Formats: sequence, C-alpha cells, structure tokens
Amino acid sequence: MIVRALLVRGMIAGLAAGVVAYLFARFFGEPPLDGGIAFEDAMAAASDEHAHEDLVSRAVQANVGLGVAYVVYGIAIGGILALVFAVARGRLAPLGSRSTAVVVTLLGFVSAVLVPLVNYPANPPASTADDTIGSRTGLFLLMVVVSIALMVVAVVASERLTPRLGRWNAVVAAGVGYLVVTLVVGSLLPAVAETPADFPATVLYDFRAAALGAQVVVWGVFALVFGALVHERSPAAGTARRAAVG
Repeated sequence: MIVRALLVRGMIAGLAAGVVAYLFARFFGEPPLDGGIAFEDAMAAASDEHAHEDLVSRAVQANVGLGVAYVVYGIAIGGILALVFAVARGRLAPLGSRSTAVVVTLLGFVSAVLVPLVNYPANPPASTADDTIGSRTGLFLLMVVVSIALMVVAVVASERLTPRLGRWNAVVAAGVGYLVVTLVVGSLLPAVAETPADFPATVLYDFRAAALGAQVVVWGVFALVFGALVHERSPAAGTARRAAVG
C-alpha cells in the first residue's frame, strides 16, 4: 500500500512536471527546431530534391504531439523515481523524506540526463546523418545505462565509506570517482561529429540549450512537487505549532 501510494504521488508529480516542461519546450524548443527544418529544406532545394513531407503537420507536432510526449515522459519518470525513492527512503541517513526525494531526483538527473547529454548532445534536424540514427541512439542509451550503474555504485560506496571518512568526505570521494570513471568511459566511446560546417551555429546552440532546459524543468518541477507530496511534518513540530497558536 505504501509503495502504491508513493507511485501515485510520483505519477502526479510527473504529470505536473510534464505539463510545465511542455510549455517550456513549446516556446523555447520549437523555434530552433523550425530553424533546423528550414536548413534541411534549403539543402533539399539546392540539390533539386523534394523537401521532406511530414505525415503529421507541424502544428499538430508542436502542440498535441509535443504535449502528449512530455506528459507521458513526465509520468514515466515520476513512476520510476517514486520506486527509487521507496527503496532509498530511510537508507540515506540523516535525510528526511523531502530531502531524500530531492537527492534521488538530482542523482537521477545527473546520471540519466546530464552526463549522457554532455557526451551525446541533442541535435536538430539536418545536423546529423539520417543513416546513423540507430548507432547514435544506441551509443546514447549505452551511456545512460553505464552512467546510472556507476551512480548506483557511487551511492553504495559513499554509504560504506561514511563510517571511516565521515559523510561529507565519503560523498566527495564517491562523487569524484563517479566523474572520473564516466569521463574515461565517455572518452572511450565513439564520438559523433556529423554537423555540416555551414549549419547555423545559433540554431544548434539554441536547440541543445532548449533540450537540456526542458529536462531541467521536468526533473526540477518533479523534485519540488514530489518533495512536497511526501514531506512528513514531525509530531513535535505539529505540537509546537498548535501550542503557539493556542
């Protein structure tokens, strides 16, 4: 029952995060996406090729499609993080429920989003080759899996090192170890550098900034909402508050 309640709260928080992220992506992500499509159409016109035709109109993609995608993504992330929170709660002493929710979300964002995106950043249309989509997706997912696994190892290591080093030193040591190993892994994986030399630099920068920004919004809003939903006021605090009112 407790896990089910946490799962529901996580999905509610994820829903809220998805809606806010959709609004962010709609206003900040769509303009550079349109810039990439315009560059792609210009290249097709210059080579006497037919510009690509979308099965679904851009208006539908930018509104209904984008909204559904972010809502589903937010709910899925919310459910996963709620389950992770259920496992971590009480094990990350001396953190309370709200602090645990924030830490779990932060570690999840760093390992599942930030580190993989630094190694393989998001690209707008026409900035990469179509026939490498599969390999690029595979490399990105591999980086996600490796990064999450290393983060789990780092968290376990910090807990085991705490009795000997103290909590602060243990967390710093585990964090540095995580960064070093992920940097090594990232340098060993194949690089992807396919962006045409004449591709607009501002479009590329704005698209990547918007993609990362939307992720920050999803995970940040989730942390705030989920932290509020799982926060438990201590009985002592409640008693003191009632006494003060009385």
